[in-house]
Amino acid sequence: MGVPLYEAKADLFRTLAHPARIRVLELLSDRDHAVHELLAEIPMEPSSLSQQLAVLRRVGLVRQHRVRGEVVYSIVVPQTRELLAAARLVLRELLADQAELEQALQPVLAPRVDTRVEPEEGPS
Repeated sequence: MGVPLYEAKADLFRTLAHPARIRVLELLSDRDHAVHELLAEIPMEPSSLSQQLAVLRRVGLVRQHRVRGEVVYSIVVPQTRELLAAARLVLRELLADQAELEQALQPVLAPRVDTRVEPEEGPS
């Protein structure tokens, strides 16, 4: 018996659960990029980026090929762009709900009560 669909989805989301991988996919959604172009856009060490690209290659989301001696990456599954757009919409809704909740939780300004104690006047 194969892997249940919900487990396969969880595996996909675990693969996407790194900011650098998301950024790579966002950039590749627009067009193919050479490694040096990705490095210019993603602030990380080349070896770290290489590891993240390897993860994306291993699951089949991106592929690499050579163009005039440069390693160029491209998206394999075009719907990846739609997935990233859907994530943006979900985040927008969550943040809107959070803003509404934060506003509802703002303390109501109560009248200020003076709690100072006046010094007693004693004999002078």
